[in-house]
Amino acid sequence: MIALLLRDLKLALRAGGGFGLGLAFFLIVTVLVPFSVGPQSELLATIAPGILWLGALLACLLSLDRLLALDWEDGSLDLLATAPLPLEAVITIKSLAHWLTTGLPLVLAAPVLGVLLSLPISGYSWLVISLALGTPALSVIGTFGAALTVGLKRGGLLLSLLVLPLYVPTLIFGAEAARRGAEGLETTTPLLMLAGITAAVIALLPFASAAVLRINLR
Repeated sequence: MIALLLRDLKLALRAGGGFGLGLAFFLIVTVLVPFSVGPQSELLATIAPGILWLGALLACLLSLDRLLALDWEDGSLDLLATAPLPLEAVITIKSLAHWLTTGLPLVLAAPVLGVLLSLPISGYSWLVISLALGTPALSVIGTFGAALTVGLKRGGLLLSLLVLPLYVPTLIFGAEAARRGAEGLETTTPLLMLAGITAAVIALLPFASAAVLRINLR
């Protein structure tokens, strides 16, 4: 399992669409927002949690189309499906590799980019906590979407259309937790909902992804 994780990390870094592309996109979104809405600090502080969460979500979405496609193209996916390691474990490892190369760098970069959007000081810790709780769900849901569209020509657009509606609950509760934290309000409810969503998708979606992948490989 560790060898497979290291292999996926190397593939993610070599093939593009890893943390570099995600961070660049995150930075571009954050820099362009003040130009579009104006330099008013109060307005930027109000919308900063939502903008940062939306930027992180879209940055995660960028690399999903290559999540399983590389293994499909070189035949590695067929070998992994017949390996002693359960396919559910393979899917889980790939989701973890995606989070380590995409989600985790976004979590670490969010406080730095929050400065550009005049995020209140009280909101930085809650932004990091909400992203740390929510981004694993984005990777697991994205892996499920990649399993649905693996092998399809021009599957990237279809993948986005399938995954984005599934991302909405995570976006709502994650942005709400960050917003409440920035305003000094109670954050327990949205954080618990966010943690519940993440726990549910981690527990259920690897089995659904493995089942879909077995069908696609037949």
